[in-house]
Amino acid sequence: MALTSVQITAPMAFLAGTEHGIARAAQTGKEWVVQQTLAGPRVRCLAVDAGAIYAGTHGDGVFRSGDGGLSWTSSGLPGAVVTALAVAPSEPGTVYAGTKPARVFVSRDGGTDWHELRAFGRIRSRWFWASPAERPYVAYVQAISVSPTDPRVLLVGIEAGAVVRSSDGGESFSGHRRRATRDCHGLAFHARDGRFAYEAGGLGAALSSDAGQTWTRPKNGLDRRYCWAVAADPAQPDLWYVSAAPGPIKAHRGHDAQAFIFRSHGGGPWQKLAGGLPQPLASMPYALVAPGPNELYAALANDEIWHSANAGDTWTQLPVTLKHDRGAIVPLANYPSIR
Repeated sequence: MALTSVQITAPMAFLAGTEHGIARAAQTGKEWVVQQTLAGPRVRCLAVDAGAIYAGTHGDGVFRSGDGGLSWTSSGLPGAVVTALAVAPSEPGTVYAGTKPARVFVSRDGGTDWHELRAFGRIRSRWFWASPAERPYVAYVQAISVSPTDPRVLLVGIEAGAVVRSSDGGESFSGHRRRATRDCHGLAFHARDGRFAYEAGGLGAALSSDAGQTWTRPKNGLDRRYCWAVAADPAQPDLWYVSAAPGPIKAHRGHDAQAFIFRSHGGGPWQKLAGGLPQPLASMPYALVAPGPNELYAALANDEIWHSANAGDTWTQLPVTLKHDRGAIVPLANYPSIR
């Protein structure tokens, strides 16, 4: 189904968490300049707040930037393996961090002070969480998302574990939400409508229209069930995307992912997106980002970045490659205060 095209220029900058720090790609005219702005720690996740960017590292806690990722300072949780970060869109300065082993922390002052949400550690089913990707099968938080309209409502996804929910800012948590996929890879609230939440997991894609309380798994047209990245159009909650491969070995090993980016609109069946994308994709799309109406970026495992201005109908490869750690990448075009 063709959607109305919206002409949007490429972003001025991308940030990517890498095995050795943070890389920043900035565009000046037709030229791109890539520079290392944080050297040393493996950066596993990134989150953007109003005027600040946060980076979660593998063993060095959280770092913070107030100048669009040009410089960084340590911002708490020293020694922690931070695997997921999320900000509260309606409450600037509130930041959540998920770790390995699976724990959740919150800062309500922009990363200066952190405290653990101990109710997360009392979820009964956590004893069954065990990630086969992390020997010796230690569970970890893969994704966190906060409602855009109610900062007390958050979802936490554990890879090979569960999707759990809090309605009181983490003072208490539910057990696994039925019909969400337990093997959570990607999790997101809609950018504006707090009713809608989306998940990509090892057993397919899941959708909630009641703020993550109940979920469905739309399957029609989704012929690959190992989903990794998820994104939703910021103007249309019923327009969303997932990346999917036949299984984890294809997705993460070698150069034959046999992956596609899929689109669902208006509750209709999933559609494979082509329009210039290789068919199928040999490299897994580890990140999908939808910063504007009908706009979508895809960052692939081979470090390519692709852009669509018409909801995935047609694509253009950007003339820059940017190494990233399985989806730790964000465009900064929609954050003019920190570009």
